[in-house]
Amino acid sequence: MPRPSAVQFCLGSFTVVATTVALLAVSGASGALEVGVLVAFALALGTVVTVLSVSVSTRSAAVADGSGASPAAAGREYARQR
Repeated sequence: MPRPSAVQFCLGSFTVVATTVALLAVSGASGALEVGVLVAFALALGTVVTVLSVSVSTRSAAVADGSGASPAAAGREYARQR
């Protein structure tokens, strides 16, 4: 799996922060366990957003390169380095 770019990393981080702030504001959680659960949920959501953005950009790059056009060419992809 390719590593996330700076933009994708920032998108995931922003998702974590925004989701945490929104959930804490809406829920009114005050206990440590409640806050921990909300932060864990926000972290999981940020991770999902980052992974999905990496997979979408990888898929669109493959289509732009033309490597996704032919299944026969997929066997030769291992030789090309980026």
